[in-house]
Amino acid sequence: MRFERNRNKKLIVAFHFQFANRAGWNCDACRKTGLEKKRRCGFLPTEDRGSPRLVWARKHAQAEECPKSLVTGESLAFVEEFFIRRQLGMADTLELAARKVDAFVILRGEMEREERDVTSTEH
Repeated sequence: MRFERNRNKKLIVAFHFQFANRAGWNCDACRKTGLEKKRRCGFLPTEDRGSPRLVWARKHAQAEECPKSLVTGESLAFVEEFFIRRQLGMADTLELAARKVDAFVILRGEMEREERDVTSTEH
């Protein structure tokens, strides 16, 4: 069960990181300015990261390490495919793998929450 929660967290962070100002989260610039330790870069050895603490947050998503190193390529691919399918109006199909369907259900929930937040601030 812990694996599922960790995978879902990475997917949710990936979703919210797409909406965040990512200009300051450039790996090369971060290393040049020495921020990798402060931001608990996941590419550093565990012993060099320091104690866990919140380093990034957006709405209810949060990360105790740099979101660029936390988020997996698989999570980014799920987010990208979710947005493409949504943009093109492609319905979920029965041919999708269960893991992908699970990711899309989570992403749909995050998107609905995002849209509710926008709607509630417009009134």
